[in-house]
Amino acid sequence: MKRTAISFFVSLLLLTSTFAQAQWKVEKDLSYSHKSDSYSKERLKLDITYPTDTASLPVVVWFHGGGLTGGNKFIPAELEESNLVVVAPNYRLVPNVGVDSCIDDAAEAVAWVFENAAKYGGDPSKIFVTGHSAGGFLTSMIGLDKTRLAHYGIDADSIAGLIPYSGQVITHFSDRKSKGIGELTPFVDKNAPLFHVRKDAPPYIIITGDAETELFGRYEENLYMWRMMKLAGHPDVDIYKIDGYNHGEMAVPAHHILKNEIKRILNNQ
Repeated sequence: MKRTAISFFVSLLLLTSTFAQAQWKVEKDLSYSHKSDSYSKERLKLDITYPTDTASLPVVVWFHGGGLTGGNKFIPAELEESNLVVVAPNYRLVPNVGVDSCIDDAAEAVAWVFENAAKYGGDPSKIFVTGHSAGGFLTSMIGLDKTRLAHYGIDADSIAGLIPYSGQVITHFSDRKSKGIGELTPFVDKNAPLFHVRKDAPPYIIITGDAETELFGRYEENLYMWRMMKLAGHPDVDIYKIDGYNHGEMAVPAHHILKNEIKRILNNQ
């Protein structure tokens, strides 16, 4: 009986220790930019969640959606306490700035993550960039157009993986609007991920919602991007279509794919 009681006590201590180790911390509104104007100082901040007792974890940079004209940083509930360091930056918004500035902010945020990930238990060699809608567009732009991160001293190919959710790959409709081009008129310039197709980019995993309920043919748009990356010779590009989920709804089930793809990519390194 005494042995049973001791065993129970030891098991309880181990269980308590396990819970004690699983401590997660959230830090909010950390400034990541050197831009000094008032709007930048107000907007260019990020939130980060990380475990307090673990090192060398994969890092997810999550860019929110909102058409580049709205939205705010948040850490998706499905990514909380998932053995990942998760960073959620804000970026400046149209019409206060142009689309080029939005892309530049995203690049500066990712550069900050490369420089600071280890302080929060993250591994700089395991940084994955992702985001929904406008966030997916920013993900692709900073990962495929190498000049964006090079401006901040980072090689875009150091990113472990690019996993955009339902992002535009032609020129973003907010950018087209400023040029007098309609939402249904295809247009590609240097501010389009499609313009920067290349075979030597990081692993590129596209996720969209249902073809019939996605926004403005977003699935077919991304399917063409997938095909062009394949034709360019990219060795690790894939596309997922989540049937039954529209543009806004697809993000929640997409998080499951994100986590699986992170594991797959890291296992293949």
